[in-house]
Amino acid sequence: MRSVMVQIPNTPTSADVARLAGVSRATVSYVLNDTDAVRISEPTRRRVHAAARELGYVPHAAARTLRAGHSRMVLMPAPAVSMGPLHHRFLGELQAALGRLDYTVVQHGALGQGDEAARAWAELRPVAVLAPGSGLGPHGVAVLKRAGARAVVTLGPARVEGAHALLMDHTVVGHRAGAHLYDRGRRRIGVILPEEPGLEFFSHPRLTGVRRALTGTDATVTGLPLAYTERAASELAARLPELNLDAVFAYNDEYAMLLMRALKDASLRVPQDIAVVGADDLMLGRLLRPRLSTVRLELPSGRELAELVDHAVRHPGAEPAVRTVLDATLIHRASS
Repeated sequence: MRSVMVQIPNTPTSADVARLAGVSRATVSYVLNDTDAVRISEPTRRRVHAAARELGYVPHAAARTLRAGHSRMVLMPAPAVSMGPLHHRFLGELQAALGRLDYTVVQHGALGQGDEAARAWAELRPVAVLAPGSGLGPHGVAVLKRAGARAVVTLGPARVEGAHALLMDHTVVGHRAGAHLYDRGRRRIGVILPEEPGLEFFSHPRLTGVRRALTGTDATVTGLPLAYTERAASELAARLPELNLDAVFAYNDEYAMLLMRALKDASLRVPQDIAVVGADDLMLGRLLRPRLSTVRLELPSGRELAELVDHAVRHPGAEPAVRTVLDATLIHRASS
């Protein structure tokens, strides 16, 4: 029986990179680990990176974590519910920007929320954690920091002790919609409350925003629970005449489009009988007839927030930063 010798290529090492770049192994380590403690010239850095690319060398993440006490991993808990196209695009831009700063972004789907989930996140030894609406508390922040996280950043309506805060208070979205409908002469306003579990994180503040906009006026506000199905929308449309509403803020554009179809089937005219406003400014809403009025959410670029995370990682002892990152603008079209 003939045997065939198969040569398995050796895995490139940092020593191979050092020989090709004409530098020491220590210099390779300093460059590829982005160490600030040693000054390395820019031409040398470029030469080391070029040699690593040519050889296909990738630093050993576990070994680097052991040396540094943390990784280059930024952990983002996976949302338990759909956050909509706008938020997904925002988080995608942030992830790409962090990648350009040499961080590895990992989405984590651990069971549980808040401080309970923080223990599972800590096991991965991330250098930073971005926790959007997770219910993370001061204890969870402390657990992450003890595990080596140099920055914990929350995205939500309020700050958490010990963490950097990117404030995203959705009351402003409802406030813009309520003020617009009142200015358009509407006085009996319904607000859609999606029945999907988890969306109350967004829908309840938006309802609060509508109520705040109409405080002290002669307008009334009615919460309208709604499942995201054609049948539920048809049943709601059939009830609207008895509810005597003249406008609906439909939570977002997707719910607005679902409702507008049901209103048409029920022979209710938009905006003559019922004005409708959505949120997120999706392209499809501009293609409807009548075109959908909406609240456009204004978020900072992913690059800006990636730089904030990077600064927090590089200066772990700094006072936690607090920054408001959500604003909104009403876009008036034909549906209101």
